Amino acid sequence: MKLRDHTRASLLDYTVAQCAAIVPDGREAAFRATVDAHLDEALVRLGRCIDACAPWRPGEFNVLQSSQHTIYLYYLANTIWTRSGDTAAPTRLFLMNKALNGIDLFYEIAMPEVFYIGHSVGIVLAKATYGNHLVLYQNATVGRHKDQIPVIGERVVLYPGSAVVAGAVVADDAVISQGVRVIGRAVPRGMMVFAGGPGELIFRPRPDDLMAEYFRA
Repeated sequence: MKLRDHTRASLLDYTVAQCAAIVPDGREAAFRATVDAHLDEALVRLGRCIDACAPWRPGEFNVLQSSQHTIYLYYLANTIWTRSGDTAAPTRLFLMNKALNGIDLFYEIAMPEVFYIGHSVGIVLAKATYGNHLVLYQNATVGRHKDQIPVIGERVVLYPGSAVVAGAVVADDAVISQGVRVIGRAVPRGMMVFAGGPGELIFRPRPDDLMAEYFRA
């Protein structure tokens, strides 16, 4: 994968410099060593995601594209934690993502192989089940309540300000419209959900061509 305006070495320097600015604890050397050991695998994961997302140029990572940068920091943190069990570097990367991109996405959360972020600001994602080809927009929330954990299927879209909370189950090919809160409810496959009266949800068929806007076939 091509790194736009960067080499691998300069991307490593850039990431370490960002860490030093956000978490200035003087531990840059240890952070650098950990990131260096896992950077290549994280970039492979990132490249797979970028290549699948229609709005982005395949085969190229632009660190100044904020949504790509968001996903890069997540994959890097998650890769380090998964492969080594280290929590120091992933915690710093999590804090960097929160400070720079406004997203709350902990490194232990298992995000899918391919997901697209329209705008990252205000997104909060709890530990839940996330299906592949997920679309997220600003201020979308996925929240658990005690042992009630949301399940989100494949090819699901969460538009701005939407929420999937507690034991909600969102089936494949569903869309949560802007501002709609799904709390402990089920959204059927292929449906687009809108807010009705107080506590009511309205379901209509999702447009067939919607996902072509986000993902390559």
